[in-house]
Amino acid sequence: MSSIIALLVLSGVFFSIIASIGVVRLPDMYSRLHAASISSTLGVSSVLLGVFLYFWYFDSNFEMTLLLAIVFIFLIAPAGAHMLARSAFHSDVEPYKLTILNELRRDEIGYEELTEEDKIKAEERKKNQELED
Repeated sequence: MSSIIALLVLSGVFFSIIASIGVVRLPDMYSRLHAASISSTLGVSSVLLGVFLYFWYFDSNFEMTLLLAIVFIFLIAPAGAHMLARSAFHSDVEPYKLTILNELRRDEIGYEELTEEDKIKAEERKKNQELED
């Protein structure tokens, strides 16, 4: 049982480290937010589950608060990330320069294909990328 607990805690630490690297290394707010919300949710939940199992197995103490914390993290973290991304989008925070398709803008405006402006931006990004390579 202690190996399962150690595996949960170590995997939680691993996912938390991946989340912190993603926040530092990714290019724009949207991808950083994705890394922070997905990886840290899994990381924190794994650590909390390992702590819950530790107290339950070794101390015979059933901590319902740890299970509630896991449930609330799974519910609140994605919703918070979604709200942050939507508010950034509506505040005109630009995505990374290589982002071609903006699906939220497409859904709100109601067009299916790329506009001329988006096609021009895509061509410019493609040319800039070829020049950088």
